[in-house]
Amino acid sequence: MTDLKFYGGVDEIGGNKIRITGEENSFFFDFGLAFSRANDYLSEFLQPRKSNGIVDFVTLGLLPCIKGIYREDYLRHTGLSYDDEPAVDGVLISHAHVDHAAYIHHLREDIPIYLSEQSFLILKALEDTGIASFSEYTELKKTFHLVPKKKVDGHTRSREKVSRDIHLVKPYQDFEIGEFLFKSIPVDHSLPGATGYTAENGEETIVYTGDLRFHGRRPELTRKFTEIARKSNPTIMLSEGTRIKSDTNITEADIEKRAVEEINKAKDLVIVNYPVRDLDRLVTFYNVARQTDRELVVSLKQAYILNLFSGQGYPEVKDVMVYQPRRGWGLIDDDSFACVGNEWLCTSDIDSDQSLRDYKTWERDFLDRDNTINYKFLREDPAEYLFRCDFFELKELIDVKPEDAVYIKSSTEPFDEQMEINERKVKNWLDLFSIRYVKKGFHASGHANGREILEMIRRIHPEKVYPIHTEHPREFDVLHDDGIDVVYPTKK
Repeated sequence: MTDLKFYGGVDEIGGNKIRITGEENSFFFDFGLAFSRANDYLSEFLQPRKSNGIVDFVTLGLLPCIKGIYREDYLRHTGLSYDDEPAVDGVLISHAHVDHAAYIHHLREDIPIYLSEQSFLILKALEDTGIASFSEYTELKKTFHLVPKKKVDGHTRSREKVSRDIHLVKPYQDFEIGEFLFKSIPVDHSLPGATGYTAENGEETIVYTGDLRFHGRRPELTRKFTEIARKSNPTIMLSEGTRIKSDTNITEADIEKRAVEEINKAKDLVIVNYPVRDLDRLVTFYNVARQTDRELVVSLKQAYILNLFSGQGYPEVKDVMVYQPRRGWGLIDDDSFACVGNEWLCTSDIDSDQSLRDYKTWERDFLDRDNTINYKFLREDPAEYLFRCDFFELKELIDVKPEDAVYIKSSTEPFDEQMEINERKVKNWLDLFSIRYVKKGFHASGHANGREILEMIRRIHPEKVYPIHTEHPREFDVLHDDGIDVVYPTKK
């Protein structure tokens, strides 16, 4: 008998961790962070301790207490037992948003991870450019390991890295995990590489939507997913319902049109905040910049992502301007000085290697390019630029000193207490510099609306549907009239 256990994604948006167990094999659909649960206990400066392995996470209900799936260094360090063989045969990642993939970090490295190439690239970018303590997605750094010192007696902490067992799944091609036969089916979502899955084992045929929409730049992907899922004659469907109560959509074309109208009225710098990994939204504002005779300015982190996705239909790094922030000593212009011996010298008289030391290795590749700019460019010619600036980059405004700027918010509205606090802080920053705030109508959701979700399920017509990734599962009740059994999962 095939068994389904839900360790997340139940009566909440995100946190998907769904274990499917057959006669001989088992696997997870996703292994993500539950925002709502995490926000109940944690904040930016109140985080689980790495020194306590997985114990903090399990105690707070962020990770399920399951034997045989967690990494050895985190278990043995805290006196917990470690099994020789993993308890699951794989984890299938639908996409690289943290509410679906973040807790890969805690898994043992010999559990195979299945995901699309684009999802892998995004996780690699998160791993390479992030500062979070728990972001070992493609490689595992052995913690609590000591190794002999090379030249003297004693031991030092190991820096050994171990590659995870990563399997890149190809669109529409079958692959096997034990008794289960899978197919990865691309869908449209708010970042590249999102995929749904079908899984069958002779007893059940399961369809998993991941997160999807029909109003993005590639709706044909989600329509094709619907048809392939329908032809599989599923007995079980696991369907997201993030926007099950909504009946509206804003498209990227809508955002592009309105942004052009708004920016054409602006006489100074235009600042925009959109998600760093939403490359569809980057395309939107790249198009907007071209239509309004401005240059799109992106962060070093987004430049790094664009570099990874070179040749895949997105703007190249050379097509945008890359913003270099001041770091460390801030040695990027002649207004900065450092003491050399007993003499204070300006940046132009100091070895450029000193400036490089302020930047991480991955950032240095972008610093000497012809399209790299700093705050002086934005200050001197503000009407020439469309500056992407998120919450953590607002401090750059102190250097830029905008005088008659416009701030466009192109990201989701706050949906928890911490986001509401951050929203108030954004408003304070904008008020400080008298920046006009424009925020309505500039965000296209990554999720289908309620009518589209229900029509998709009716078209696929599974025997049973499990509502997940939603706070309103009872909105699926209407499917009973279509002969579809709606099963409401409970969290383990």
